[in-house]
Amino acid sequence: MATTEHGPLAGVRVVELAGIGPGPFAAMLLADLGADVVRVDRPDGPGLGIDPAYDLTNRNKRSVLINLKAEDGAAKVLDLVERADILIEGYRPGVAERLGVGPAAALARNPQLVYGRMTGWGQDGPLAERAGHDIAYIALTGTLSMIGKPGEPPTVPANLVGDYAGGSLYLVVGVLAALQYARTPGGRGQVVDAAIVDGAAHLATMIHGMLAAGGWQDRRGSNLLDGGCPFYGSYETADGQYMAVGPLEQRFYDEFSKLLGIEDEAPDRADIARWQELRTLVADRFRTRTRAEWTEVFEGTDACVAPVLSLREAPRHPHIAARSTFVEHGGLTQPAPAPRFSATPASVRSGPARPGTDTEAVAADWDVPSITRTRKDTTD
Repeated sequence: MATTEHGPLAGVRVVELAGIGPGPFAAMLLADLGADVVRVDRPDGPGLGIDPAYDLTNRNKRSVLINLKAEDGAAKVLDLVERADILIEGYRPGVAERLGVGPAAALARNPQLVYGRMTGWGQDGPLAERAGHDIAYIALTGTLSMIGKPGEPPTVPANLVGDYAGGSLYLVVGVLAALQYARTPGGRGQVVDAAIVDGAAHLATMIHGMLAAGGWQDRRGSNLLDGGCPFYGSYETADGQYMAVGPLEQRFYDEFSKLLGIEDEAPDRADIARWQELRTLVADRFRTRTRAEWTEVFEGTDACVAPVLSLREAPRHPHIAARSTFVEHGGLTQPAPAPRFSATPASVRSGPARPGTDTEAVAADWDVPSITRTRKDTTD
């Protein structure tokens, strides 16, 4: 079967209860790595879903259509769960239980199951029942407060820091760690509570250490890595584009200042009181040439400077192209699976799963004929 022939997770079966945001992305990552991910779509579709033909987070998956609110909906899902290794759901706390597919019901059918729960606030706490989105989760963890310029509102980092970094990636680490335990002698299944607030806070562990040591100021745009430093940031070029600058080490900075042409007039970079003077000097210099011209100047050097590319430009960059960091499948250019494996390479094997189109195949492969039957069929 195509979905279990590629990647290090070949043979692992995953049930994904359809949702939006971090849950689908986590399931996509498992699918990219070779797991057979079956997405349980509902008849009315997800709340913020895009056209299924373009929803790349559903690549490498298969889809069955089950109405969990129907009388036999939970039973069909539990038939799949009985043959699965991992389940992923992203409902508010208590919803899966009310639908009849919560941890107690699922683990009763399959004691070795890893039950992955993806939420913003977590399964408990004062806000657990509240609605929310990425921006609110990273706001309460302090993470959002670090991003942006001083004196301006925090910059919203799309939904990358909360949903995907603090959410999806921690869920994937969690369910794979739990799967390893379940497969050890005496091991058993368990519930993995992955909350974006927990993951987003954990991402800032190094920053909290620096804060405690007095090496980080608790205000935006005032530090080495948050744009406060004039040799770690982005600068506009003559054509309105930008260059990213990051020569933190002295030897890299020396090369940077020489190539930029400011080595003889730049103030001491260690003198924080003169950082604004240095920033102005660097900014003025970058505005004298276009992005392409500066790219050529810094090409092949250790000055730690790179052009800021757009989403459409990035796949065409020589390095990105040479590594095939982006691939094309079904006419859609998309990021390739990551990371890479020498013995069990992963790939994009199929495009976005269309809701319900794989029901017959999954029923046969997983030996769960119940998912193809209507309630009338099962009572005749």
